[in-house]
Amino acid sequence: MPETQHQIEPYLCRAGDADPRWTGDSFTYFLATGASTGGAFCLTDEHAKRGEAVPMHRHRGDVESFYVLDGEIMYFIEGQPGVLATKGTFVHVPAGSVHGFRIESETARYLILTTPRHGEFYQAISLPSRAGGLPPLFPIAAEAIESACAAFDVEFVGPLPEQIKDRH
Repeated sequence: MPETQHQIEPYLCRAGDADPRWTGDSFTYFLATGASTGGAFCLTDEHAKRGEAVPMHRHRGDVESFYVLDGEIMYFIEGQPGVLATKGTFVHVPAGSVHGFRIESETARYLILTTPRHGEFYQAISLPSRAGGLPPLFPIAAEAIESACAAFDVEFVGPLPEQIKDRH
């Protein structure tokens, strides 16, 4: 059998085993990273509160997909009116697509499946959780976010529009 470039052992990530981090007020578990998947993908489990948002942005080299586990999230993609995604909704964002989102329900939980490189960007703009899952005492510095955007080719292009296409 030919040897592959990225050999990795199977693994199991149980609740509490994942790397807990904070991006603003959103709590993220890194369930799988490029390192743990042999460079195949990154998977995060995110928990956010009403109003948490990611402004319109693009990442030309990285695809990103979302699966809503609970709550309501308004997605804005490529100049289209916002679409409300509820439990069970899958959203795929091709590389280079301008997109953003905002949490509309009191809380939301969603998975993000992306490239290992984009997962590294998430890690670069987040901070480790304190003991017990508590958020960091201080937010991440704006300079660290700007540096990560430059390093991982993420471009913020503007605020979220206020358009709503479909409430369900």
